[in-house]
Amino acid sequence: MFTVLLGAALPIIDFFIVNVALSTIGRDLAAGEAVLELVVAGYGVSYSVLLVLGGRLGDMLGRRRLFIGGMAAFGLTSLACGLAPDAWTLVAARVAQGAASAMLLPQVLATIQAATAGPRRARAMSLYGAMAGLSMVAGQILGGLLVAWDFAGTGWRAVFLVNVPVVAIGLFLAARAVPETRAQRPQPIDVPGTLLLAAALVTLLVPLTEGRAAGWPLWTWTVLALFPVSAYAFYRVELRSDRRGRTPLVPPSLFRLVSLRRGLLIIVPFSIGFSGFMFVIAVALQQGALLGPVPAGLALAPMAVAFLAVSLAGPRLVGRFGTRVVSAGGAVQAVGLVLILLAVWRDWPGLDAVSLLPGAAVAGAGQALQLPVLFRIVLSEVPADRAGVGSGVMVTAQQSSLALGVATLGSLFLGLVPVVGMREALVATLLVQLAGVVLTALLSLRLPKQVA
Repeated sequence: MFTVLLGAALPIIDFFIVNVALSTIGRDLAAGEAVLELVVAGYGVSYSVLLVLGGRLGDMLGRRRLFIGGMAAFGLTSLACGLAPDAWTLVAARVAQGAASAMLLPQVLATIQAATAGPRRARAMSLYGAMAGLSMVAGQILGGLLVAWDFAGTGWRAVFLVNVPVVAIGLFLAARAVPETRAQRPQPIDVPGTLLLAAALVTLLVPLTEGRAAGWPLWTWTVLALFPVSAYAFYRVELRSDRRGRTPLVPPSLFRLVSLRRGLLIIVPFSIGFSGFMFVIAVALQQGALLGPVPAGLALAPMAVAFLAVSLAGPRLVGRFGTRVVSAGGAVQAVGLVLILLAVWRDWPGLDAVSLLPGAAVAGAGQALQLPVLFRIVLSEVPADRAGVGSGVMVTAQQSSLALGVATLGSLFLGLVPVVGMREALVATLLVQLAGVVLTALLSLRLPKQVA
C-alpha cells in the first residue's frame, strides 16, 4: 500500500506543485501568461485524455508492469521538465509528464480493487482517498518551499527535479512489493473510442484554458463548438460496441451502477471547485497580498492538517452513518468557505496564513469527509475484472474536472481582476465555488445510504 500510494501521490502533487512557481518560471524563462497556462494545462489535458487508455493497458499487459513503466517514465519526464532550457520545451515536457502519469495512476486503484476485498479494500480505498486529497494541498505547499529553498541555485526547477530521487525509491519498492494483476479476459484497445474521447476532452479543455489569455480568437470558439459533436460521437460508438458484447473504452453499461453514476456526479463539481480554488488562491496571495512562495504555500497548511486528521476517522464515520457523511462534509466545507470569504473581505490586502487559518481548517475537514468516501462509493460495486476500466473512468472524470476548474474558475478570476479589482474578483470566484459546494451537498442526498 505504501508503494502504490507513493506512485499515486506523484501525479496528483505535480498537478498542483507548479501553481506557486508560475511567477518564478515566467520571469526566468521570459514566458507570457498564455504559455504559463499551458504549463498547467498541457499536463492536465494529456493526463486526462490518456487515463482510461492507461487503465485498459494495465488490464491487458499487467498492472505491475504498467505501474513500474509509468513511474520510470514519470521520473524521466520530470527530469526533462527540470532541465528545460526554454518555456516551450517545458510545455512539451509537461505534456509528456502528463502521459506518463496517465499510465501510472490507474494501476493504483485497479491493483487495490483486484488484490483486496471486504474490509481490507474499504480501508485501502479510504487511504487512497485521504492520500489524494492531502496530495492536492501538499503539492502547493511543497512547491512554495522548494522554490524558496533554491537548492543549489535550481529555483523553480526543484519542483520537478525532486521527483527523480523519489521515483528511484518507488521503483526499488515496486520491484519488491507490488503484485502482478491483470484482467482475466483482457479486451483489445478500443481505438475509435480512444480517439473520440481524446477529441472530446481536447476540444473542451484547450479552448477554455487558453481562450482568455489569447483574447478569445475565432479558433477557440470553433474548437469549443466541436466538443458536443465529438462527445456525442464518442457516446454512440461506445454504446454500439457495448451492445455488441465488446468492452469499449468507457462501457455505458458501467453507468447502470447507481453508486458509480451518482458518485461521479458529485466528484465533478467537487474537483472543479477544489482545483479552481487552489489556483486562484495561489495567484491572489502572491500577486495581490504580495506574499512570497513559502507564506503563500503555508497559508494552506491548516487545510492539509485538518484533511489528514479527519480523513483518518472517515472509515469509522462511514460505518456508523453511511454516505450521509458526504452530505455533512459538504455543509462543513461550505462553512469553511464562508469563513475564508469573510477573511478576504475584512483583511485584504493584508491576507495571510493567520487570517485564513479558521476557514482553511474547516474547509479541509469538510473535504476530508467527502473525497475519500466518494472514491469508495464510485468503485464499490465495480467487478474486479473491470477494475482497470472503472478506475480509469473515475480518475478521468476527476482529472478532467481538475483541469476544467483551473480553466473556468481561473479564467473567471483573472478576467474579473482588471475590471473590479483583485479582492472583488476573489470574492466572486469564491462565491461561485460556494455554489458548487452546495450543489455537491444536495446531490449527495441521492447516494445509496450505505457503501457496498
